[in-house]
Amino acid sequence: MVKKIARTLLILISILILAALILPFLVPVPPLKGTHSIEELADPDSHFIDVNGLNVHYKMAGSGKPVFILLHGFGSSTFTWDNVMAPLSKYGSVVAFDRPAFGLTARPLTWSGQNPYTPEAQTDLVVGLMDKLGIEQAILVGNSAGGTIAAYTAIRYPKRVLELVLVDAAIYSGGGVPDWVKPLLKTPQMRHLGPLISRNLLSRGNELILQAWHDPTKVTPKILEEYAKFTELSDWDKALWEFTLAGHDLKLGDRLDEIAQPVLVITGDDDRIVPTQESVRLSKELPLAGLVVIPNCGHVPQEECPEAFLQTITAFIKMPVQY
Repeated sequence: MVKKIARTLLILISILILAALILPFLVPVPPLKGTHSIEELADPDSHFIDVNGLNVHYKMAGSGKPVFILLHGFGSSTFTWDNVMAPLSKYGSVVAFDRPAFGLTARPLTWSGQNPYTPEAQTDLVVGLMDKLGIEQAILVGNSAGGTIAAYTAIRYPKRVLELVLVDAAIYSGGGVPDWVKPLLKTPQMRHLGPLISRNLLSRGNELILQAWHDPTKVTPKILEEYAKFTELSDWDKALWEFTLAGHDLKLGDRLDEIAQPVLVITGDDDRIVPTQESVRLSKELPLAGLVVIPNCGHVPQEECPEAFLQTITAFIKMPVQY
């Protein structure tokens, strides 16, 4: 009797394992529809340059020093800086570029050498872009996950970063999928399903954008259209899945003492993506940092509160030691 029960359990377990191995491949992943070429989606002021083997989309304004390099957050693009690039260019050169997996920057699905979606490769990309454009030092302005990359670049390449502006930066949270889950997500079964997961995530895109604003009634159809633009390129879903797999916890909260540059921490007082208190904490734990909390503002002050955002940054670059 015991042997019969054991045999039955073994058969059931075998069936479950077999189902887990095979069933994911039976889930259809229909091809993307309505995709466009990069050329069709590019703006009149778009530029492209090869950096570390990656075709990078960027925009420039102004001239001279200082040089501001703007790094957008998750699901965003150079568009997020549209309200502030021209005003900032009165004080120097401004460069905004699309991080890998977003905007109009190339989204490779195969590569030799370093994975272009890792945080390490992204910091290398910042410095590589600076090299290509002849920029020795820059003020890095990073919003959300772009703030993560800005801070990490300052740690890995301290001589190339003059100052930091961390805007609602994801320093203590936002490390992506836990490392212990990664082996499961990298299986052939999950790689097959990954694009569907990416599509499901972006199906909530408008909801997340509205959550990022203190006053969501100010989010226009044009803004939603710009955020959705990167989903009009082929393989965006597969690239987003590769980006998800490549992320890992940088534990930057334990390395803040390595950032010796002056830092301006900016946050909206109603940030529901990266809680405002995290930015307050960040300003206290950085060796040389000041804090500005913009009232009635959310996670993307450069979009929702551009005037207050610009006033804060211009005061910082004029009197950085005072912060």
